[in-house]
Amino acid sequence: MYIIKNAVRCISRSKGRNILIGIIVLVISVSACLGLSIRQAAESAKENTLAELNITATISYDRSSMMNDMMGGEKGQGGGFDRDQFKDMMGNASSLTLEEYQTYADAESVQDFYYTLTTAFNGNDDLEPVTDETEDEESESNSNLGGFGGGKGFPGGDRGGKGMLSSSDFSVIGYSSDSSMTAFIDGTASVLEGGTMFEEGTTEKECVISEELAIFNELSVGDTIILTNPSVETETYELKIVGLYTSSANNDFSMSMFGKSQDPANQIYMSAASLQTILDASDEVSTTITDENTGRESDSAVTGSIAAAYVFANTDKYYAFEEEVRTLGLDDSYAVSSPDLAAFENSLTPLNTLSTMAGWFLVVILIIGAIILIVLNIFNVRERKYEVGVLTAMGMKKWKVATQFMCEILVVTMIAVIIGAGIGAVSSVPVTNALLAGQVESQNSQQTQMEENFGRPGDFGGGFPNGNIGSMPGATPSDAPDDMDGGRKNPFENMLSGAENYITEVNSAMNLTVVFQMLGVGLLLTLVASMASVTFIMRYDPLKILANRD
Repeated sequence: MYIIKNAVRCISRSKGRNILIGIIVLVISVSACLGLSIRQAAESAKENTLAELNITATISYDRSSMMNDMMGGEKGQGGGFDRDQFKDMMGNASSLTLEEYQTYADAESVQDFYYTLTTAFNGNDDLEPVTDETEDEESESNSNLGGFGGGKGFPGGDRGGKGMLSSSDFSVIGYSSDSSMTAFIDGTASVLEGGTMFEEGTTEKECVISEELAIFNELSVGDTIILTNPSVETETYELKIVGLYTSSANNDFSMSMFGKSQDPANQIYMSAASLQTILDASDEVSTTITDENTGRESDSAVTGSIAAAYVFANTDKYYAFEEEVRTLGLDDSYAVSSPDLAAFENSLTPLNTLSTMAGWFLVVILIIGAIILIVLNIFNVRERKYEVGVLTAMGMKKWKVATQFMCEILVVTMIAVIIGAGIGAVSSVPVTNALLAGQVESQNSQQTQMEENFGRPGDFGGGFPNGNIGSMPGATPSDAPDDMDGGRKNPFENMLSGAENYITEVNSAMNLTVVFQMLGVGLLLTLVASMASVTFIMRYDPLKILANRD
């Protein structure tokens, strides 16, 4: 008790020195509190965003792995590029069947499963696609892309290589369930008054078309439209319009690069079960078609592309799914990926950068602060050397004298730390958001510079609809509906589309964790600063101190 009382008296007796130490510790405390708050805000934002994230995953052919395997072979090690091997491997690349997708949906980790079935049709003379192309432009576009379609990498592509995307008028998209129509769930699309959505799982030949397509062809709810097989004009299918929809996606782009069907207004929605009956009917009446130019043979049946999505409750379930599907028989040539997690990681870029900078700032400020406190305490002990000599000569143990000095530093430090923590708590959120805004602006500037380097500002993404790169592993097929990835943008688009999806602000930065960390900072500063006091006091000889006093 005497030690504590004497420490308090010494603090009040040396007000100037202790006020200086308190100011220094206060500055260190405020800086440390801001640094810790920023790091805590980053962690909290990650946890909160991840907790609210609806995680979906897709299974796609892993072409990058295929290329690595091929280049790692004998040819890749010095024999040159083997085109025949490449063609064979590409020929074996295929999408999973619906039955296979449904098998993997039985995994325990899967919360929900849905899919879309996408194919392409032409219209008859009474049904024309919405397009702003002239006839000459359309012919030139189709001729330029005549050999681009086909192959299983594109929706509806067949083995014969028929360019479906370059010749079709409409994208017909079949939904497996209401939950797969995420654009209508999140409100980016809606059915207009006077119409309705087709029944979930129905096999009736009913459809919903865009308002633009209806106006363009003077159609209304209750009318029928006739779709034709792009390969066989005499093969037709009649659909009844039960509703008209409007979608914000229709304002985003109107692409003609891959054909008229790429304009979102030319997307026709119906039940996947109903669309499957049409594909089955087309398969029954199919014939073999020989291309006059190439001599290649292909099947005239209309084919479809399946895009399936698995929904998980949390990230642990998602990672468990990756292991479960291998047990269920998924080949290593297929990869499980989550566009949502990719977008989530991308959204954290400015926050992670700010958190890293705050961490280094915290380390630097603590090191500099500790050095300053050590120097001040060295001078403090040297100035009070005679006091140390008197106390030890009176019989007080050196460790008790050292403890008194430590108590003085501890009291001053903790008072300053508490005040600094209060100031930091008040300013942490606005300071964090201001710094985060700067990081987001920096990311925006880098993106803008990148776009300018490519000479096409505002269109960095290769001109693909929705930023999707259809042939890349894990990407949503370019002709798939905008909401097939769970209502979120493709990860490639998130990577290249600027900072619109970045986390731009935090709501909370200070919590009990930061409070305890600040107390730890105070104790750490006390111990570091006291080392000088303890070292000098333990080395002092009280008799020499008293004998040498001037």
